[in-house]
Amino acid sequence: MRATIAYTSARILLFLAALGLLYLVGARRLLLVALALVISGILSFVLLSRQRDAMSGALVSRLRGVRERLDDGARAEDD
Repeated sequence: MRATIAYTSARILLFLAALGLLYLVGARRLLLVALALVISGILSFVLLSRQRDAMSGALVSRLRGVRERLDDGARAEDD
């Protein structure tokens, strides 16, 4: 959960930074939001790879735990 919050927070901060810089440059309305989304997406792909890997690892391990509990429950039901 911690890795997910850290990654999401970093993505939001990148978006807000791009939004602010583009606003200062003169972009407005839909163009402002669209460019900020594209720029922050590209930057997050490059800059946040370690956080993204940590988040995906945490999610995979959590899903494994859920799957194991489901399998244990199914085995207990079969017995």
